[in-house]
Amino acid sequence: METTINKENNDVNTKNVLEGKQYIVVKLGTEQYGIDIQYVDNIVRMQNITRVPKAQSYFKGVINLRGEIIPVMSLRLKFGLESDEFTNTTRIIIIKLEAQSTVGLIVDEVKEVVTLGEEAIEKPSYSENDEKAAFLQGVGKHGEGLVSLLNIAGVIIEKEKE
Repeated sequence: METTINKENNDVNTKNVLEGKQYIVVKLGTEQYGIDIQYVDNIVRMQNITRVPKAQSYFKGVINLRGEIIPVMSLRLKFGLESDEFTNTTRIIIIKLEAQSTVGLIVDEVKEVVTLGEEAIEKPSYSENDEKAAFLQGVGKHGEGLVSLLNIAGVIIEKEKE
């Protein structure tokens, strides 16, 4: 994406903004996932996580980020993958949802920011009752690869079991 600033009249001209949405591409194992950039508040290095008793297995605990206590969850465990292995590339993505509070998501690696137009995104073909349908909003074609686009609200908000 190109951004140019015209200093004479303070115009900011951003190409491609109307043509698509921006996603932060992250890796979990060998899979790539896209998180809509509008929900990303911050990306921080892995840090000490304080365990919270009796929390769901995928909630690792809480961190103190500049005085704010933020719950942290493992996307790997939420998706039913093997446990996290923390490396130099492991990051916590701080997500802010409008109606909900802030939450941190542990990912193996943050790759890049991509802009995907409507034509590059396919909607998932899951039935409404499928648990995976709540996590994905589509699959984006980027270069030679595919990026699973996360429905971040579906991932974070716990559905009530009936």
